[in-house]
Amino acid sequence: MATVEEIVSRPAPRSIGQAPWPERQGYHPSPADWRSEVIYFLLPDRFSDGREAGRPLLDRTDLWAARPEGWRWDRWARSGRERYQGGTLTGIASRLDYLDDLGVSALWIGPVWKQRPVAGVEGSPAEPDDYHGYAVQDFLEIDPRLGSRADLVSLVRQAHERGIRVILDVLLNHSGETWDYDLGQDGSPRYAPRPPYRQSPPYAFGAWRDGKGGRLPHGSAPTEPDHGVWPQELQHPDAYTRAGGDGGSFGPGGDEDPDAPYRRADWFSRDIDMPRSLQTMIQIYKYWIALADLDGLRIDTLKHVPLEHARAFCGAIREYAEQLGKANFLIVGEVGGGDTIQEKYLKLVGQNLSAVLETGETRATLRAVAEGRARAEDLFGRFTLPLDITHRALGSRYVAMLDDHDDLAIFPQLRFGSVESSPSRTVVGAGLLLFLLGIPCLYYGMEQGLTGPEQEERKWLPGWGVRDLAGDIYLREAMFGPEHPRVLGGHAPDPGVPGFGPFGTSGHHVFDQDNDVYQRVRMLLRVRGAHPVLSAGRQYLRRLGRDDGSFTLPAPGEAVGWSRILADDEALCVINPGQVSRTARLHVDAGINAGVAAFTVVANTAEVGGGTKHPVGSTVPVLPSPDGARYVEIHDLPPLSVLVAVNR
Repeated sequence: MATVEEIVSRPAPRSIGQAPWPERQGYHPSPADWRSEVIYFLLPDRFSDGREAGRPLLDRTDLWAARPEGWRWDRWARSGRERYQGGTLTGIASRLDYLDDLGVSALWIGPVWKQRPVAGVEGSPAEPDDYHGYAVQDFLEIDPRLGSRADLVSLVRQAHERGIRVILDVLLNHSGETWDYDLGQDGSPRYAPRPPYRQSPPYAFGAWRDGKGGRLPHGSAPTEPDHGVWPQELQHPDAYTRAGGDGGSFGPGGDEDPDAPYRRADWFSRDIDMPRSLQTMIQIYKYWIALADLDGLRIDTLKHVPLEHARAFCGAIREYAEQLGKANFLIVGEVGGGDTIQEKYLKLVGQNLSAVLETGETRATLRAVAEGRARAEDLFGRFTLPLDITHRALGSRYVAMLDDHDDLAIFPQLRFGSVESSPSRTVVGAGLLLFLLGIPCLYYGMEQGLTGPEQEERKWLPGWGVRDLAGDIYLREAMFGPEHPRVLGGHAPDPGVPGFGPFGTSGHHVFDQDNDVYQRVRMLLRVRGAHPVLSAGRQYLRRLGRDDGSFTLPAPGEAVGWSRILADDEALCVINPGQVSRTARLHVDAGINAGVAAFTVVANTAEVGGGTKHPVGSTVPVLPSPDGARYVEIHDLPPLSVLVAVNR
C-alpha cells in the first residue's frame, strides 16, 4: 500500500499483479439516485487545453475572420479526422467552474489511456492518431498528450470539490493494434475470418509491434514502454482471440452466441480473449477506481463481450466499489444494435449493470420529434415496461443522449441541429432530453449550439453527411479553438495545418456563457435540479386541445406537452419544435389538481433574448372542462422554446 501521491510520482506499473495499491482515508460517495444527475460527455482531446484566455472568443457573426488566409476546407477536415488537437486533463480541470455554472453534476470523460504509437507516414489513411482513445497500448498509463496520472487524480479531486462526479470510459474487449499476425499466413487474416471462431484454431501469432510501426523479433517480449501492450499480464498470445477477420460486420451470430464474429474477430483493434484475460481487466479497472476515486465506468462495446463475462465483470466491479463505500457506483454499457438488444442486456446482465447507453431507435425518434418530423406518441410509446421494472424506475436503467462521438444510429452522422444550421434547435432537444425518463447526458458543445460550418460552405467538406468511417469527424470539433493540431504521432503543433475549431474555424474558442443557447440550456438544467419530480416522476404524454373542444395527440411539428408526476407533485413540460408560435391547451391530472388553482412557470427559454406571455414566476390557471377533466393554456409559445410549470 502507498499513498496516491507516492504512486503517481513514480512510473506507471508494468504489471497489475505487482502494482502498488493506493491507500486513501475515504472515498467520494455515490449519489442516492443517478436519475437526479446530469452527465456531460466530452472527448478530452477536443474540450479544452486550458489556454483559452490567450485566444479570442469566436464571433459567430463573422466566421471568416477566424479562418486564416489560404483557408482550405479539406485541411480543416483532415485535421479533425487524423490529429490530436491538444486538449488535456488539466484543460478539463480549468473548465470545471464553467460546467458547474451550467448545472452539470457528472462528467463522462472519453478514454484517457495511453494509445498505441502512430506508425506509418504523413498521409497514410490507415495510421491516423487515435485521439478518440479506443486504441489502448498501456492500460495502466495516461496518454502523455492528455496529461499524467497525477493530472487525472487532481481532476477528479477538483471535480468532487464542486459536487461533480467523474465517470471514465473503459475498454474491456480489445486493445489497439499492438501486435501483428504471422506474415507467413496465406492472405491477410484481418479480412479473412473463418467461423466458427471458437472451434477453429486461432491464427498464428506473429510479433509485437515496436512502437514505430515495425516488429520486434519473433518470440521477443515487449520491454520498452512503447513496445507491444501493457500490463505484462496481456503479453501472451493467448490473451487475444486471434480470430482475424472483419469484426465490423456485426454478423452472423446471435446476440447470445459467445462466438459470434463481432465478439471474437478484430475490427481496427486486437480482440482480447475474455476467458483468459477477464480477471486481468477486472483488476485494472479496480485499480483505477481506487487510484482516482472514480464514480462510474462507461463500458465501450459491451455488446462485444459475451454475456457471462459481462455479468462477471460488472459484478466484480460493483462489489469492489461497494467495499470502498460507493454503494451506487454507476456502470453503463454501450450496447449497439437497437432497443431490443439493450433490454436483453439489462435483463441478462442483471442489476450489476446499472444502465445501458441509449444509441438505438429511441435516440433517433427523440431527435425526429425535437425536429418536428415525428409524432410524439412514437417517442413516448418506446418507454416500454419490462415485467421487473416499474414505470418510474425505468428512468434509472438507461442513459439518454441526443448526440455522441459516433451517432452510429443516426443518418447523417451530424450533430443535432446541423442539418438546418439551427443552434436554437438544440434547446428543444435539451428540453426533451432533460425532462423525459432516463439519466440525461449532454454531449460537449451542445450547450453552445455547435452545428458545423454555414450551409453555403458545406459543399467543400469531404464526407459531410455521408455515412462512412469518416462521417463522424464532424461530431468532434475542438471547443477550445486550437490554432493548429499536433504533428502526427507527436506533441508539437503543426503550423502547416489548421486546428479543428468550432463552426469550421481555428484559433478561436466558444466557451461563451453569455450565449443565448448556453443561457437557455443552463435554465433547463437548473430547474431540473430544483424539482425532483422532473427526474423521478412518472411520465405521461398529454393531448392537445382543439378549437372544437376535443383533445387529440399532437401531430409532427405541433407543441408537445407531457407531465412528470411524483406523489402529488406534477410538472408540465412543453416544447414547441415548430417555426411558428403556438398555443397549447393541455390536460393535467384532475385528481391531483382538484384543489389547485394554477400552475407556476419555473422555466421558459423564451425569456432569454426576448419577451413572453409566461415569464418565470407567473401562473397559468387550471381550468375545468365539461367532461370533468382539467387543463391549462399556454399562449403564444415561441418557436424552438421550452416551458416548464409546476403545480406547487
